[in-house]
Amino acid sequence: MRTRLATRPIQLFCSLLCLLSLAANASAQPIQLWGRWEHSFRAPATATPDTELTVELTSPSGRFVTVAGFWDGGATWRVRFMPAEPGTWRYRTRSIPPVDGLDGRRGEFVCEHATGRTRFLQHGPVRVSANGRFFEHADGTPFFWLGDTVWYGAILSAKVDWNAYLADRARKGFSVVHFNAVAPRNGVPADGNGEVSFAGADQLQPPGSLLSRLATAPLQLLGLKKQDRVRMNPRFYRRLDERVDAVNSHGLLAAIVLTWGLRPVDSGNALPETEVVRLIRYLESRYGANHVVWIVTGDHPYEGFSGERWKRIARAAFGGRAHAPVTTHPMGMRWPWERFRDEAWLDFIVYQSGHGDDADTLRWIHSGPPMQHWQDPPPRPIVNLEPPYEGHLGYQSGRPHSDYSTRRAIYWSLLNAPTAGVSYGAHGVWSWHTAIGSPPTDHPDTGVAKSWREALSLPGSTQMRYLGEFFGSIAWWTLRPDPKLLAEQPAGDDPARHISASRSEKGDLVVVYLPVGGSMRLKEGVVRDRQRAEWFDPRTGRRMTTSATQDQFQAPDQQDWVLLLNTK
Repeated sequence: MRTRLATRPIQLFCSLLCLLSLAANASAQPIQLWGRWEHSFRAPATATPDTELTVELTSPSGRFVTVAGFWDGGATWRVRFMPAEPGTWRYRTRSIPPVDGLDGRRGEFVCEHATGRTRFLQHGPVRVSANGRFFEHADGTPFFWLGDTVWYGAILSAKVDWNAYLADRARKGFSVVHFNAVAPRNGVPADGNGEVSFAGADQLQPPGSLLSRLATAPLQLLGLKKQDRVRMNPRFYRRLDERVDAVNSHGLLAAIVLTWGLRPVDSGNALPETEVVRLIRYLESRYGANHVVWIVTGDHPYEGFSGERWKRIARAAFGGRAHAPVTTHPMGMRWPWERFRDEAWLDFIVYQSGHGDDADTLRWIHSGPPMQHWQDPPPRPIVNLEPPYEGHLGYQSGRPHSDYSTRRAIYWSLLNAPTAGVSYGAHGVWSWHTAIGSPPTDHPDTGVAKSWREALSLPGSTQMRYLGEFFGSIAWWTLRPDPKLLAEQPAGDDPARHISASRSEKGDLVVVYLPVGGSMRLKEGVVRDRQRAEWFDPRTGRRMTTSATQDQFQAPDQQDWVLLLNTK
């Protein structure tokens, strides 16, 4: 009797703990399908930031998923995860080395299918389509990439200004913004609070000569030469968390540039390979539950030794597992992709036609490598991530790119490969410019820039809304380049007058871009019975019906126009 009485309080205490646990789980808010589940874990003060945390999750259907956690300062580690199934998810944690508070923790959460207010919560994360030609959501809804360039904005902006920028771009129909996630880099010594991405950033040194790298690599592999390690700065990234979340909450896809690779002192070049991989994995664990795509580095040629180095980095960071779509950004008018065709981590191809304005540049855009190589296997979406920025000085003429020259490059880029999307840039926005009357500090030859706020209103950005509405009204994902649609190329040898044409494989959809209006004749049989013909004005978004005279079309004037033939 005495034994039973003695054990009863213990039983009651255990029952109370169980009820409290159940109540906590019951009161927890369900996580929306394709939303974000986040959980924090506390470790003893003796745990080092290098302690690795992984979380093994079991889906309602019994599927297993493993995600990495990340150190968030002090004794706090976090894990973020995007559930793709409604129902009850269960998890268990592991840490290396095993650490109390991080290792062996168990729990569960509930995911529910609810009507979301953004395209991502309605249709799911963005992925590459099954045929490899375009982007789509998890439910199969096509996703048109209409990107805006704001490389420095997320790092430098104040919260209220970043939201104002995003609201403007969302109103204009943009679907993607691409930005950097590491400072220092050229032009951005630190964020708006003076924080840098990781400790030791001021000690970055350019990589040594090829001979010195070859000499030290075997020693590093054998552990005989200590590699410098960086320590992530959670204060920098907690501020960036708000910027990335805001991108998604405005219905925009975050295209995050994980490092930069232009100058020798940029993080992607100066850090040892292993540390670049650590940095990328940290960023993926922190932002992989957001709606993102990854750009491994930027403004790099990817040739010779450096090209092989970036292949190794991307394989180590992303190889052999599921992840958001991955690409990397090359220098202007470079096409390294024939050497990357067999890289499994490379999900889509981006290129930079750049800011030139001579005949060779124009010819490269509409008839160069994208047009020449889009059929090379395996198929991947192809996007011009950096056509000429509106207001940026042309490399050859020294005159600012107008809305017309920017728009012309963009329409050419949408028709020189299977249509997947394109990006736009405004001089002043890309650099988050605030120094009135001067060029960006790290790009003095680009010309005096407007402030980012003034540059938001450059006419080309509004014209991108018209572009998005036009392609949103047709089955753009079925388009393939087809220069043989034209009976002849009226431009002759003048690349500025080149007419680009695409059509669907069924032939029920045709899009033709005329950069200087005029007349154009299609081959016999291209125009079908009961096919509606329209002129689309890319400056105003206006449409007007038209018809052919013996397969010949006459544009309304000598400005640029888009001809649409559509069978509905």
